[in-house]
Amino acid sequence: MENQISKYSLIFTLASLTCLLSCNRNVIFTGTHDMPDKTWKLTDTQVFEVPVTDTVTRNNVFFTIRTGSSYPFRNIYLFVSTTSPGGSVMTDTLQYFLSDDKGNRYGKGFGDIRELNLPYKSNVFFPVKGVYRFRIQHGMRVGDLKGVSDFGLRIEKFSK
Repeated sequence: MENQISKYSLIFTLASLTCLLSCNRNVIFTGTHDMPDKTWKLTDTQVFEVPVTDTVTRNNVFFTIRTGSSYPFRNIYLFVSTTSPGGSVMTDTLQYFLSDDKGNRYGKGFGDIRELNLPYKSNVFFPVKGVYRFRIQHGMRVGDLKGVSDFGLRIEKFSK
């Protein structure tokens, strides 16, 4: 009986591991920066360096933000600069809504913290091999943006 339980435990563990690994197969890059004291200072630019070797595959690019109930706004503005390996720079000003007009926050999470994926680019490819640098700064009208736990960048293969 004990041998049979061990066999089922091994099968369950292997099946879980296979599922876990296959679920992350499409992830090209993921990175996160924690905010000291849950505050994103205007002077704290989040920088992500993404090594790219595949210039054919199309990708989706997301930002991930985790905020708490002390976040004072319904939205967030971001200034994003992407520098290619050749040195050309593309800059965007973006606005995302983090809650509805009644204050109900979007995203998933338990208790005070909500995590929200913010789509940035969809179905795009990187035309040149090398390191791409993403620089993100919040564009709110306060110097210290309270209630932000962390901010991340995620790139995954495009799927329909």
